[in-house]
Amino acid sequence: MLPNLENTTLYQWHEWQNAAMQPFNILGKMGKQFYGSPLLPFSHTSLARNVAAASEMLERATRDYTKPEFGITQTEVNGIKVDVKQETVASKPFCKLLHFAKDIKDKGQKMLIVAPMSGHHATLLRGTVEAMLPFTDVYITDWANASQVPLSEGKFDFEDYITYVIEFIRILGKKTHVMAVCQPSVPVFAAAAIMNEAKDPLSPLSITLIGGPIDTRQGPTKVNLAATEHDIGWYESNFITRVPANYPGFMRRVYPGFIQLMNFMSMNLDRHIDSHVELFNHLVKGDGESADASKKFYDEYLSVADLPAEFYLESVEHVFQKYSLPKGELTYQGKLVNPKAIDTTALLCLEGELDDISGVGQTKAAMKLAANLPPGKKKYHLEPNVGHYGIFNGRKFKNKVVPIILDFIKTHG
Repeated sequence: MLPNLENTTLYQWHEWQNAAMQPFNILGKMGKQFYGSPLLPFSHTSLARNVAAASEMLERATRDYTKPEFGITQTEVNGIKVDVKQETVASKPFCKLLHFAKDIKDKGQKMLIVAPMSGHHATLLRGTVEAMLPFTDVYITDWANASQVPLSEGKFDFEDYITYVIEFIRILGKKTHVMAVCQPSVPVFAAAAIMNEAKDPLSPLSITLIGGPIDTRQGPTKVNLAATEHDIGWYESNFITRVPANYPGFMRRVYPGFIQLMNFMSMNLDRHIDSHVELFNHLVKGDGESADASKKFYDEYLSVADLPAEFYLESVEHVFQKYSLPKGELTYQGKLVNPKAIDTTALLCLEGELDDISGVGQTKAAMKLAANLPPGKKKYHLEPNVGHYGIFNGRKFKNKVVPIILDFIKTHG
């Protein structure tokens, strides 16, 4: 358990630790380059391969993982390769709206993917974007790292998140479909309710909620149970800190990404240890393809972003402690959010049978909340033998889940 440190010291301790690790990082790089050099005859010996692999593991363990790029420059539409250009459609203090513009006349129906603001960057959904891109005109929310946002830009709380979603939907205009992956399912569902109640002509045609915590009383997981062990004051005093002076967001109160990463890693520590043991063995054997796949995953997974403190604390309260949305107590601009107001926006709920973050039934709860939505505009699917990440990324997502999404948006497009 992390100590109850002063708000101004927790982040600074992390910075000092990173600085202390830099000599080891340099040592790891040197060892990898020297013992792994194909120009040296002894680099092919068993000893050299083991030292080179150990050096690379040391370099990776002491690396400061920066935000990755999407790097999507092409896709394939009907068997034809099409160039893709990443554009910034809108830029706000805490988020950019990105567009993956295909160099083709018929780009498909507009799909806004709302990425989680939960410690990882939007690039964690690179596979989601790549899978949807051949069939739809993809936009995505690229949430800012709160440590990079100057304090002068003001706060960002749960209500601001909903506001951003509504504004982005309106920017895209009529006939927009929205996909929420995990955490944003609650604000996206709320945004749909707010826009439907206002009879907004730009209300989305459909919303797809994937592995989202709509009602965390259903199928509670370790994440859900852990969030109820302490009151919100405990979370604030133990996990909230201020950004140090060497960042643009100096003195902003944040929930650091490195804490979120520690919490996620500890949930499946044995699995992560086994993965790194396998990576070491792949490096020793020279199995480049398997090693690259593992490194690619962890390059993304270990790159984290800080969350605005007010957004994090309100999310814990609303979603995991007070169950504000399913209990009819969530408010927006002083007015209760009414899920029953959703009467035009079609609703698709997708869950993974083995999801250990958003348990089975949590996303499905949205079906009951949208009580006035005609049955023909609601659909639920439980994908067997799939965990949290598999329901929005990977082979099963591409081959089994994507066709369901495409059929749904075609029906309601």
